[in-house]
Amino acid sequence: MSSDWSEYCIDDIKAKSPSSIAIGPFGSRMKSDCYVESGVRVVRGTNLSEGPTLSGEFVFISPEKAAELGGANLDPSDLVFPHRGAIGEVGIIPDDDEKYVLSSSLMKLKCDLLKADPKFIYYFFKSSVGRFELLKNSSQVGTPGIGQPLTSLKSIRLRLPDIAEQKRISAALGSLDNRITLLRETNQTLEAIAQALFKSWFVDFDPVRAKSEGRMPEGMDEATAALFPDSFEMSELGEIPRGWQVGDIGEIGEISTQKIHPGEFRSEIKYVGLEHMPRKCLSLSEWGSSAGLESSKAVFKKGSVLFGKLRPYFHKVVIAPFDGICSTDILVCQPKNPGNGGIFCLHLFSDELINFADRLSNGAKMPRVSWADVASYKIVIPPIDISTVFSKLIQPLFDAILGNVHRSKTLQELRDSLLPRLISGQLRLPDAEAEIEALTA
Repeated sequence: MSSDWSEYCIDDIKAKSPSSIAIGPFGSRMKSDCYVESGVRVVRGTNLSEGPTLSGEFVFISPEKAAELGGANLDPSDLVFPHRGAIGEVGIIPDDDEKYVLSSSLMKLKCDLLKADPKFIYYFFKSSVGRFELLKNSSQVGTPGIGQPLTSLKSIRLRLPDIAEQKRISAALGSLDNRITLLRETNQTLEAIAQALFKSWFVDFDPVRAKSEGRMPEGMDEATAALFPDSFEMSELGEIPRGWQVGDIGEIGEISTQKIHPGEFRSEIKYVGLEHMPRKCLSLSEWGSSAGLESSKAVFKKGSVLFGKLRPYFHKVVIAPFDGICSTDILVCQPKNPGNGGIFCLHLFSDELINFADRLSNGAKMPRVSWADVASYKIVIPPIDISTVFSKLIQPLFDAILGNVHRSKTLQELRDSLLPRLISGQLRLPDAEAEIEALTA
């Protein structure tokens, strides 16, 4: 238990190698004109995710430039922390085939592996205690920043069990993170399958093209194939299947304008803000509650498509996994006919519509797009019997995605419950393992 643990400061557990605690290069040494199309990945605050894996879009510098930056280069299991911007976050460098280097707003810690397990230290900083230690010396005036960031990091104190126990604890917590990661990767695969089928039927018109060449459409039964024409005609959007129509997406979908006011909130209502919505991903992984909200919010139903209208280039479009409320900077979209649900959702999620919405957004600092603008996006509208078949085909994929969202959230809640108790020694590892097995069996 914690009585057997010893107290250290971060400076005590750093590796003996040079630059084991280091800050990223000054901005003048890594300007945007240093970026290249591929090479060494620059780790920025935007790459630190809710879990241990790095995510988001990377920028790159050349290996030659990285070599100039010396101690800013990163090795597997190095811990990285923002000292400016997203203070309180932490990431761990993966052991993969990529090379990584710190951005100017991050600092790093390389652990002495005889004293500290990097994954255990990672989980310490994911706990409320560790996060507080990172935040306590920060200034929130303007862009958040830590004065004397390396001195602050070195002085943070923590209690550690022996190295073997550290590894057992981090492995238990890591098993939950691995399951969460697997569910998210599964959802990405399911989304890709739905998008590929959508593109084949309604962008590339593969079934029509096959029939026009006297072939049977691939992977399609005769009844479904019979619904598609075997020729094309010209339209304002170019060549489209004969008998299909060109129209606005607003012809097949609409938004809900239902609102709820603070006096009507119940604490158990789930709340989705723009900050909860991932980029380029149909599935949510985070949400909050209505507790503490002080302004009116939009109401949505499970299965609605939530479309972030603020800075639409962020590509925040998700399928609602439950009934709830959301920010009024989110459009609550739904098909007019359930049969069009599949094509409506996947058009809203498409890069083409997002780019269209971005061009029409208004506001220099906080550009927003209106539903009227989104609704004017031109699409090819198939007969309802074809779009209904498509919706029925992909609905099991969407159902699986939403199921995985809830399973992932349950695992997150268990991890977040176990984390502070394990990291502080308040909970014995066998008891934590029993809780994990009970939930995941």
